[in-house]
Amino acid sequence: MTRGGNKNRPDAPERRCIVTGEVQPKAGLIRFVIGPDGEVVPDILEKLPGRGMWVTADRAILDKAKAGQFSRSAKERVKVPDDLIEQVERQLASRVVNLISLARKAGLAVCGFEKVKAWLSTEPVRVLLQAADGSERGKSKLWTPTGARYFGCLTSQELGLAFGRQSVIHGALASGGLSNRVVDEAAKLRGLRDFDGGDGSSGKDTEVS
Repeated sequence: MTRGGNKNRPDAPERRCIVTGEVQPKAGLIRFVIGPDGEVVPDILEKLPGRGMWVTADRAILDKAKAGQFSRSAKERVKVPDDLIEQVERQLASRVVNLISLARKAGLAVCGFEKVKAWLSTEPVRVLLQAADGSERGKSKLWTPTGARYFGCLTSQELGLAFGRQSVIHGALASGGLSNRVVDEAAKLRGLRDFDGGDGSSGKDTEVS
């Protein structure tokens, strides 16, 4: 498993991290390009024109990229915004929230303790989501099914936005393509945030190859 996406996914396209030199599935990396003004720009959706520079989705590695690796990779002096990592974090969080919202509208997501608990017992759950600022006691009463993924890298307000509510602590996503996209993007976000749930069965990533 890489810091970001699923290393075991067959035929996943790969890219080389400009900091570590490691070749890995691009689901675990963040793409950057150089804008017309010579400034480094995060390309979360991987659609911006220009040669991509790929960096592992990890705060410490991004710090190293800011320290000079972007210029070395571009073979020219480039401008790196002081808040580049914060930009990436905000954009990734927005991306994850939007994907969960799409899954909800497609009938592939539920929220609320009782509904999530029922799904964990009866449905093929792909992702268990719990707010980073939720009660550890409450979160510990839920579990991550075998083969599923757990993420605690969103706040209750962010989860609330995803589910059209003011605040949400517990959420679950059924299996499907949208859920796989949530896994990839949430894994990147987790690499940039220093919180992702606590101890116990609720926080274990139990995905198997």
